[in-house]
Amino acid sequence: MYRWIGFGLGSIVLTAVSWKSLRRPGAHGFHRFFAWESILALFLINVTYWFHDPFSWNQLIAWTLLVLSLIPLFLGIHDLRMHGRPADQRQGDPSLLTFEKTTRLVTEGIYHYIRHPLYSSLLLLTWGIFFKAPGIVALLPALMSSFFLWRTAKADEAECIHFFGQDYAEYMERTKRFVPYLF
Repeated sequence: MYRWIGFGLGSIVLTAVSWKSLRRPGAHGFHRFFAWESILALFLINVTYWFHDPFSWNQLIAWTLLVLSLIPLFLGIHDLRMHGRPADQRQGDPSLLTFEKTTRLVTEGIYHYIRHPLYSSLLLLTWGIFFKAPGIVALLPALMSSFFLWRTAKADEAECIHFFGQDYAEYMERTKRFVPYLF
């Protein structure tokens, strides 16, 4: 019962944050909402196993991925704030979150290697939560989250090409989407 209540309350919060994006099905925030919902469902499925058998193989993988998820998160937000020249009003998507309203293409720091460190962080978070108690029931929301994060990145790239133009297209040729030098 508490899982349903948690999912309902979490969904209300995620809907409030994503409200403007949900009215724009092609926007990156639309897809991100469903990735967040999948992560929330995955967390609620595996929450009872969070500290169960802490030195088992799956828990070691889970904690490694969860800790690693913090690196692209903090570096990505830092670089956006330091180099992105955020503006309250930016042409384009009015549903952007505050830290997303950059008016300068950020290619420094972690963005020198990957285009989507924040989505990388969410992918690591997803699979870290999955490995808390890997199984068929947890696999579906983990795969859904991964799919929606990929869709989020694709939509975000289209928006960035629209806003930053050829500079972003050239940036895409030099960088990987989620993992430096790989993918």
